[in-house]
Amino acid sequence: MAENKMTHAELEKRMTVAPFHKWLGLKLLEIDENGIKVGVTWREEFVVNPTGRYTHGGILATVIDIAADYALAAKLGRPIPTVDLRIDYHRAAMPGDLVVEARPVKIGGSFSTAEAYVYDGDGKLLASGRGVYYSAPPK
Repeated sequence: MAENKMTHAELEKRMTVAPFHKWLGLKLLEIDENGIKVGVTWREEFVVNPTGRYTHGGILATVIDIAADYALAAKLGRPIPTVDLRIDYHRAAMPGDLVVEARPVKIGGSFSTAEAYVYDGDGKLLASGRGVYYSAPPK
């Protein structure tokens, strides 16, 4: 796999510049040659069902998309647009911070692929996904 073009500090700054990403409470926990690990601070607003208290699936899909994109950004030096995204939900995400592990699968000249996995505080897999991103060099 290609060498990282962004440092931990550069990637975290880039990942948290968007107001929506700040609201999500994203924090870059780790970056290495294989991928990244992102922390997500749980918020009451994530709840979709007040009785069941589980997190909306859209939040899980969002953090999968962001982490997968930024795993590629670490390699390419910039985030890139999502072309396609597939999410699988494995169990309900109850209140508590999340950890998302993401890694590039393939970096291509026009399109790149990455995958991500969302875990709860006990390390249980909540959701996983794979995205395709438009990686052609900017003109």
